[in-house]
Amino acid sequence: MPDQITQQLMMIRPVAFSKNKETSLNNYFQVDTELTAASIQTKALQEFDDFVQKLREASIEVHVFEDTQDPSTPDSIFPNNWVSFHQNGSVILYPMFANNRRLERRSDLIDALGSDFKITEVFEDLLSFELHHKFLEGTGSLILDRVNHIAYASYSDRTEQEVILAFEKLTAYSVISFTAYHNVDGQRLPIYHTNVMMSIGDRFVLICAEAIDDLIERERVLASFINQSKEIILISEDQLNNYAGNMLQVKNKNNACFLVMSTRAFQSLNAQQKQQLEKHGTLLHSNLTTIEMLGGGSARCMMAEIFLPTKKT
Repeated sequence: MPDQITQQLMMIRPVAFSKNKETSLNNYFQVDTELTAASIQTKALQEFDDFVQKLREASIEVHVFEDTQDPSTPDSIFPNNWVSFHQNGSVILYPMFANNRRLERRSDLIDALGSDFKITEVFEDLLSFELHHKFLEGTGSLILDRVNHIAYASYSDRTEQEVILAFEKLTAYSVISFTAYHNVDGQRLPIYHTNVMMSIGDRFVLICAEAIDDLIERERVLASFINQSKEIILISEDQLNNYAGNMLQVKNKNNACFLVMSTRAFQSLNAQQKQQLEKHGTLLHSNLTTIEMLGGGSARCMMAEIFLPTKKT
């Protein structure tokens, strides 16, 4: 049976983190700052290093790669959007909305992982959609229930139906699609990535169901979780805006489970929600203020799960 929770993570250490103007067109979580470029990089790097240290102190295995100065990739800290790693040894690359984010795809990182993991094939089939301005941004767009081979995807400029259909054909996943919204300057606009409002664990799902305005779509999504015997943990739209939906369940070397999130997300949760989540693992959080403010992403976005088989076995 496929695993739902990974023991291995890939993370990219930034060299020139900044607000990406190309992604801010439809990522309304990004905000401006008066900080200098040097100050932003210093703060983001400290947040990244502290986060990795906390993960490693919990005996969670993290493969950290350094970003490069050239080409300029201000969002390289969020690798889960351009690649996913699968238990059958396959690697899938994804079409990206922003031109400068396409530069994040690095074959050298995949080759480096090939030293420790068995890689059977690297699928680039979906990349041709970029020529037609259609996108699907990895496990930002797709929330994978790996055990049941079901994916959940919220439509947006970065998550389009035609590419979803191609993903289904490529992987044999069944995708349940819907549109999730949030309030932006008095308007209900699509949330840029599904992983901002939903996280799936082995026995639970945390979701902002109220973001799915269409009640039929909402019921279809919730019914799927009920059918898979997942405990449904609901969060509010305010908690979504504090990145409470952007968490990831992982395991350490001793098979102990952790729910990884930012401190901002942790502080937005109420006591009952924390109690519900603690049944599924230790809550681990780290301060990611600068990364969240300028990058418009949080803890889950920074971790690319590695499910590849190891060469040791």
